[in-house]
Amino acid sequence: MNTTDTPTVAVVVPTHNRPELLRRAIDAILSQDYPGRIDVVVVFDRAEPDETLVRDEPTRSVRVTTNVRTPGLPGGRNSGIAMCPDADYLAFCDDDDMWLPGKVAAQVAELERHRDAALATTGVVIDFEGDESRRPSPVPELTYESLIRNRTTEAHPSTFMFRRSSLTEIGDVDEVIPGGYSEDYDYLLRTAKVGRILCLHEPLVSVRWGRTSYFTRRWQSIVDAQRYLMRKHPAFKDDRRAETRVRGQIAFALAAMGDRRATFREVGAIITRWPLERRWPLATLVALKVVKPERVLELAHKAGRGI
Repeated sequence: MNTTDTPTVAVVVPTHNRPELLRRAIDAILSQDYPGRIDVVVVFDRAEPDETLVRDEPTRSVRVTTNVRTPGLPGGRNSGIAMCPDADYLAFCDDDDMWLPGKVAAQVAELERHRDAALATTGVVIDFEGDESRRPSPVPELTYESLIRNRTTEAHPSTFMFRRSSLTEIGDVDEVIPGGYSEDYDYLLRTAKVGRILCLHEPLVSVRWGRTSYFTRRWQSIVDAQRYLMRKHPAFKDDRRAETRVRGQIAFALAAMGDRRATFREVGAIITRWPLERRWPLATLVALKVVKPERVLELAHKAGRGI
């Protein structure tokens, strides 16, 4: 295919004080075997842009800018999106993740075949401090109903590639959501109302998890954000399994904070609504100090899963 006929892909990479991982992420993007133009926009959040990253070649470029929106990941994504109005497709990549060979070509081909699709995702390889777990996408497509029931870990933001024209209808990434937690989940739900979400089976992104993950100990942000999501998307309360899944995450975070009374209130509500929800026993064990929350997270992450 002639380069001039190949869709342009813009990639938004928000970053905050992770220079070595950032360079690794950029190198993996630029080395994609894709004949079209790839334009990387690195958005520095509460940090000075590193001008040494800038490059401008016929099919590859890197621009740097600062987050001019709300401090944090959602504002960084929105700042980058605004700088790419003319791209055919727009993708996200977090600064600690790494695209694997073939990602761009596979997603562009899929989106070109299905013109009614707003977004394509891929499977992932979870890298937990060197231990890798392959997580192919379990479904060929995500819908609003399926996402309400199950977040689907494999649909990670670093796998997202949007049809750029769809973003006008989807709107901005939510900058009000507490702590920026689950902004990607909210964006998936909103995207599902605009167009199809296609899921490529193959793991084409390496996602880095670890004990130092940004949200590992930000329990209050998790509680506030999950409650915010439930208010924003009333469909959660229409599905008892969906509601108790989110409430189970809230209960676990409350237990990790040491708020035993609030934990047991959530656990009681979960048991009444859907006692088979698997998170309430974990929250109970943490609240009773039988096990530490960090240990539960470590075991979950080693298995390539979250709480």
